[in-house]
Amino acid sequence: LGRGRFRARAARGMDAAGLTLKLLLIGDSAVGKSSLLLRFTDGAFEPCLKPTIGVDFKVKKMVVDGQAVQLAIWDTAGQERFRTLTPSYYRGAQGVVLVYDVTRKDTFTGLESWLNELEMYTTKSNTVKMLVGNKTDKPDREVERREGLQFARKRSLLFIETSAKTQDGVQHAFEELVIKILQTPGLWDKSTEKQGVQLMESSAQQDKSLCGAYCPLS
Repeated sequence: LGRGRFRARAARGMDAAGLTLKLLLIGDSAVGKSSLLLRFTDGAFEPCLKPTIGVDFKVKKMVVDGQAVQLAIWDTAGQERFRTLTPSYYRGAQGVVLVYDVTRKDTFTGLESWLNELEMYTTKSNTVKMLVGNKTDKPDREVERREGLQFARKRSLLFIETSAKTQDGVQHAFEELVIKILQTPGLWDKSTEKQGVQLMESSAQQDKSLCGAYCPLS
């Protein structure tokens, strides 16, 4: 898709205030979700943040590829006793950031259950998912970068390693996520969404054995 056509498409989905995207941070407790959010939105780092109870919410405006976007970022609790609060927050999310701690192997092996929950509760099948290995500033690493990369490739996730403490990779992570969302107009462009439904209907009527432009990947 050419840059000019991409921008034209992006402009169609925006009003004067810009495009608002809903992002969600998920992952085990104490992997640094709130620290990542604080670093990204406020440029700050607090080493002793209290665990999130239920959900936290921040808004961040940014310009990506010349486009103004407003990010509504939901930071969910990783603690098991608050997990029942999260399903409703998945609804309508265009991007999900799945965070683990590179110094805690258990937070990496627990990713499968988070992905299962994600599949169960997300309302958009083409939601952009990003895997983030956080706390790379710490010396006692238990999960190598190649392990995270292999996991992400196997499950079609974007991947990046970050440090909320040193801010390494944090801005880049959110920018990459937003760029991918903007390259998926069906997530935010209502006119494209309607065209997709029409394409599916006309395709089914013409030949039920053929798959239209919006067929799911097998």
